Amino acid sequence: MIELQNQIRDYHWGTASQITDELGLPRSITPQAELWIGAHPGSPSCSLEGVSLAELIAADPQGLLGADVAERYGRLPFLFKVLSAAQPLSIQVHPTLQQARAGYAAEQASGVPADAAHRNYKDDNHKPEMLYALTEFTALSGFREPAAIVSDLRLLQGDLGQGGAATCQRLIELLEGEKPLAEALDFVLTAGEPVTVMLDEMLTAIEADPTLNDIPRFAEMLRISTIYPSDPGILVSLLLNLVTLQPGQAISLGAGNVHAYLRGLGIEVMANSDNVLRGGLTSKHIDVPELLKVTVATPAPAPLLEGESLGTGNRQFIPQFSEFKLQVLDGIADGEEVDLQLHGGSILLCTQGRFSIRGAAGERVVERGQSVFVPATELPLQASMLGAEPGRLFAASAQPA
Repeated sequence: MIELQNQIRDYHWGTASQITDELGLPRSITPQAELWIGAHPGSPSCSLEGVSLAELIAADPQGLLGADVAERYGRLPFLFKVLSAAQPLSIQVHPTLQQARAGYAAEQASGVPADAAHRNYKDDNHKPEMLYALTEFTALSGFREPAAIVSDLRLLQGDLGQGGAATCQRLIELLEGEKPLAEALDFVLTAGEPVTVMLDEMLTAIEADPTLNDIPRFAEMLRISTIYPSDPGILVSLLLNLVTLQPGQAISLGAGNVHAYLRGLGIEVMANSDNVLRGGLTSKHIDVPELLKVTVATPAPAPLLEGESLGTGNRQFIPQFSEFKLQVLDGIADGEEVDLQLHGGSILLCTQGRFSIRGAAGERVVERGQSVFVPATELPLQASMLGAEPGRLFAASAQPA
């Protein structure tokens, strides 16, 4: 097993010290948005000797990843993160694998620098993801039914000025048309001043009426507006499902799902990619036509992911994406030994307590704040909790073919 050193990304929407507080580590940077654990070139983990995990895998892909994972992906197929949001992340969507490959090839051919701020496709991979909540976690995910959105708009329309009411009526007509969600999203993101005027009037009406600001969707619009005033992404939030995960719940997001994480602390696992197309609530590059091209504009409930129970305090989350799965040990008995359901090169992270990890190459202790990469040659693994203190261990790997 290779103990890892990992980097924290200091995006502005992060918290002051929630990640290091959770892991019992010294505060090394602030704000703290994402701790990356993996082999993505953007922030690869390193061994204690300073060798990047990407380099280690490249030197022996079959030994570290396993024959199946190396053959299918040629790299560690997933990226593991601890995500901490004090403010909303951007309204965003991720491409399919085919769209990512085509977009990346086109930008490469046109000579767009890899680190250009206006570049859409950082790599040639898709970015399906799942998030496991460590605290109460609030997000937007997927489109609501058009009729429900229209009902909300009609609640506000009577409080708008003439111009705002006319813009609202146009939005209602689009939501009652043939391509309701695609055309409504396009209108909100591209109409400019008419939408801005209507939005500001809506927010004034919500703030002035207790019956309106008691409605969670409207209250969220007000909350977002204090950070991104007059941003059309505020209105996009009304088109999407507002979901609050309780600790231990998970959500799974596929390609084309318009979403935004709003606040909370969680464990995120995704395909090994950084491809994000943004539509609002950000100072980063926005490309509305490209976002609309990859958006799946159909209504669907927030895609909660149920964990499969493998025993007391032992659950496994298996999304519909083959690149990753996540096992969570949280509440197993002291001394109880459980099998870790791993396939190929794997990552373990302990966020609480101490665990003994036993595999083909021997045994080691992993404690709060430590993460390790487990080469495929060391599987299978068993884990047992040490001591009476509660323990929590996360284990991520690819799914079998």
